Amino acid sequence: MTDTIQEQMIALRRKHILEAAASVFAEKGFHPTTIKDIAREAGIADGTIYNYFKNKTDLLMGIMHQMKANALQDAAVIPMDAQDIRGFLRTYLRHPLMALRGEHFALFRVVNAEVMVNAELRTVYYREILEPMIAGGEALFEQWAAAGLIQPVELKLRLRAVSAMMAGLITQNIMGDALLEAEWERLPEVLADMILDGMGKTD
Repeated sequence: MTDTIQEQMIALRRKHILEAAASVFAEKGFHPTTIKDIAREAGIADGTIYNYFKNKTDLLMGIMHQMKANALQDAAVIPMDAQDIRGFLRTYLRHPLMALRGEHFALFRVVNAEVMVNAELRTVYYREILEPMIAGGEALFEQWAAAGLIQPVELKLRLRAVSAMMAGLITQNIMGDALLEAEWERLPEVLADMILDGMGKTD
């Protein structure tokens, strides 16, 4: 029981530090932010952070893992309805897109910029976040193809095109596209229709 309580306390402290780091990173950017800034935001001593995270890169990795865990948790509760693949896909796409609204766009900008220049972070991001998400999408596409719901053509390549399209839309929103910002809520529906109609899905 004591070990369980201790583990829960550690998990809560890590979560608190990650929330503070996310807030400061989003406001100031990755490189200008110091451990002291994060500690101040979290209301703890500077040295306490090093009990849980090795450095700022480790903190950023922790934030990415938390974002991934939240997305997977949300996606896991979506019921799979073979009779309404369009409705399912709209809901499935809605979770990652809507999770990045508001201040999370600023945080994604920080993560995206650092991934481009930090080889260690880029490797971890691809191996632990992007690759598993792509594998999950491939499994869904293959399942739908086997059921005759979509055409079994270039499924893996098409999945990557969809993934890249979503990343591009997020990036374009961050850069200030007024139409995307205004119509963001409609994107899951638009994307689902493009994906299924582009694959030859008929109602």
